[in-house]
Amino acid sequence: MDRQLDIAIELYEKFPETDPQYIRFTDLHRWVTELEGFDDDPQKSNEGILEAIQMNWIDEAD
Repeated sequence: MDRQLDIAIELYEKFPETDPQYIRFTDLHRWVTELEGFDDDPQKSNEGILEAIQMNWIDEAD
């Protein structure tokens, strides 16, 4: 599994009632960086990475 899928699964488990389709990237970025064990550099985030996480989360929610 890739890291973006792992993050999407963690978010799905943490926010099961949230529809990831309607999440703002600013909120998604904050939620990702607040995940337990997050140790990446938050400044290296970009729209492409957040979109990949969001798309994986949408797939998990379906």
